[in-house]
Amino acid sequence: MSEPQNRALRLGTRRSKLAMAQSGQVADEVRRLTGRPVELVEITTYGDASREHLAQIGGTGVFVTALREALLRGEVDFAVHSLKDLPTTHPDDLALAAVPVREDARDVLVARDGLTFEQLPEGARVGTGSPRRMSQLNAYARSHGLTIETVPIRGNVDTRIGYVRKGELDAVVLAAAGLNRIGRSDEVTDFLAVDTVLPAPGQGALAIECAADNAELIAALAGLDDPYTRGAVTAERSLLAALEAGCSAPVGAFADLLADGQIVKEMRLRGVVGTTDGSTLVQLSTTGPVPETYDQAMALGRELAAEMLAKGAAGLMGERAH
Repeated sequence: MSEPQNRALRLGTRRSKLAMAQSGQVADEVRRLTGRPVELVEITTYGDASREHLAQIGGTGVFVTALREALLRGEVDFAVHSLKDLPTTHPDDLALAAVPVREDARDVLVARDGLTFEQLPEGARVGTGSPRRMSQLNAYARSHGLTIETVPIRGNVDTRIGYVRKGELDAVVLAAAGLNRIGRSDEVTDFLAVDTVLPAPGQGALAIECAADNAELIAALAGLDDPYTRGAVTAERSLLAALEAGCSAPVGAFADLLADGQIVKEMRLRGVVGTTDGSTLVQLSTTGPVPETYDQAMALGRELAAEMLAKGAAGLMGERAH
């Protein structure tokens, strides 16, 4: 059934400032691509309404379920998620119609007095809600002879940066992409290289979902898809899924393209799992041809996960929030 081309497309979004900013950017692109009006439909998710720590309320899916339910009920036509919030298993009745070009995938530090990570004082209190960040920050500090205390925090960007401004914490760690999307990247005091802290699988990327039977919309949204980003995040999420099946420690992963001049030759996938205190990390990487299919990208992630589990990842325990 074809619908009138002038009807506004309804884009489901979470209500946070960040979600609204990234959904607004996607809405502009979809208007440009399709020539149709797009309206934002705000949906409150359990993750937004709950004050509990993410690790306790089920990790990634809490921000996604309400949006997906609205899609399946036909209340919205498509939805925008932060890709790192998506559970690794994908429902059959929804299509991942587009993964646009990825924003900066790195984590960043927002510290008092413009401090970088290495300038933090002894015993500095560093806030983050992510066991993945805690694990790697503690390991990095230890390897540089620093002692830090990681403090679990929740809340939106304003709340988190507020802890630093009010002097309750020396620094907080956030995703670069989020600060860029809401125009606050000038508050960053240090960019944490992926060599120091591997991001969450899919960090910095968006996922645009719609009903699997809406062929017309899937075709229209495909214009927003970036095949390199999709290949990278597919490999990262395949690694995550395979590691989640075999260990409970938090996972960091990042796939990037290795180019020779202008010619992209290979994709490198790096993964890390570690105990939350950073005392034990298993970190490995693999390099292979740039995946040309979904199955090739999945295989890259699974192979690295198998190596990591064999190297001791299976024995690591930790909280599982990503």
